[in-house]
Amino acid sequence: MKTDVEELTPTRVKLTIEVPFDELTASLEKAYKALSQQVRIKGFRPGKVPARLIDQYVGRGTVLQEAVNDALPELYGRAVEESEVFVLGQPEVEITKLDDGKELAFTAEVDIRPKFEVPDYEGLEVVVDDATVTPDDVEETLDNLRERFAQLKGVDRPVENGDYVSIDLTAAIDGADIEDASTSGYSYEVGSKTSVEGLDEQLVGLEAEGTKTFTSRLVAGEHEGEEAEVTVTVNSVKFKELPEKDDEFAQLASEFDTIGELRGDVRKRLERQRKLQQIGQARDKALEAILEKVDIPLPEAVVETEIARRNEQLDQQLQYAGLTRDTYLESEDKTAEDFDTEVADAARLAVKGGFLLDQLALQEELTVENEELSEYVVTQAMQIGLQPQQLAQHLTESGQIPALVSEVLRSKSLNLLVEHVKIKDESGNDLDLEAIRAELDGDHEGHDHDHEGHDHEEAATEESPEA
Repeated sequence: MKTDVEELTPTRVKLTIEVPFDELTASLEKAYKALSQQVRIKGFRPGKVPARLIDQYVGRGTVLQEAVNDALPELYGRAVEESEVFVLGQPEVEITKLDDGKELAFTAEVDIRPKFEVPDYEGLEVVVDDATVTPDDVEETLDNLRERFAQLKGVDRPVENGDYVSIDLTAAIDGADIEDASTSGYSYEVGSKTSVEGLDEQLVGLEAEGTKTFTSRLVAGEHEGEEAEVTVTVNSVKFKELPEKDDEFAQLASEFDTIGELRGDVRKRLERQRKLQQIGQARDKALEAILEKVDIPLPEAVVETEIARRNEQLDQQLQYAGLTRDTYLESEDKTAEDFDTEVADAARLAVKGGFLLDQLALQEELTVENEELSEYVVTQAMQIGLQPQQLAQHLTESGQIPALVSEVLRSKSLNLLVEHVKIKDESGNDLDLEAIRAELDGDHEGHDHDHEGHDHEEAATEESPEA
């Protein structure tokens, strides 16, 4: 087999492959066997029809086409391997010559990973956030914890921002009620702006059994985007009462006896979180810094695939949250054009980063051991709540092992990159990530408390108003 490689662009090549006809022998035999099972000729059992009769009744051209279709994937794979090109995606194949008994020739156009060298990264400097925890940070975290143990109490006064109300909502267009825009007994936090536009402003000042009608644009359902007359009726008004930050609260929300002990634990947790963030920032910024030093041509098809993946992921998240793309963009104060530009830029950066880490793995001759793959599978399985054996079986059966190897290799490349850069915090202190990791691992082994997992998962508990 002979293969020529023509570079069409820095990210796309055309392979011209010439194959001696005798290399199709196995595929021809396979084609005859398959066709002999399909044809029905008097005097011959299925599977026993001679080749000459298949040629006569089915046609030699059909046999050749079947054989070529069978042989092409293996022939293409060999050509790619011999040419030492790193292909991306599926090729566009064209049969250019099929001379029965003599030769098969075809071309394959395909995107490839661009060729480039990773620039010198020794001593590259990056700056990450400080890990300092202030008293205000501690108090803010305690206040968030208090929110989880708040109680809703009934109140006999007009609605204020921050109250929780039980309301009935109805909507009508041209006097006709819209069923899918009506609800009763709906619990709503006033000021959250998570329902129809204008609802929060209309609720403030209403008392229990009070009603208001206003015009608003529907955000979901069959009449999404249409103007409707919305009527809201308040059934009850409650406010959120937070527990005091005292020893009793510490005992309620954690395994600690005093608020001082709880504060100390919160500080330790925040310090640990900030240091973990420093490690993540160092990895991200090291990659960003090296990417700024190299220009890498990107295959548009690969970028478009990444854009589509990111959009699909967002749509799934929005659907799960019960939101539309329009409401999401409005909450982010972005236009569709701005958002599309952001996604495209992020996709290009992700593809470029992947190429750089792949090339770094090649240059440094990094490899992936079975133990590393197993460790990665175990970690991923824990995150998604599966048994490692189940995940490993799924990855194997779905052909995702090569992608898994690539992901682990990229992680090793990034680790190598971080090892060789200089990392400082915003205060100018030099950071040793290995020392930070060792410190965090030591703290984790001796610190298994979890006051936020203290069997108190409710956000705010209901309590009947006193008579």
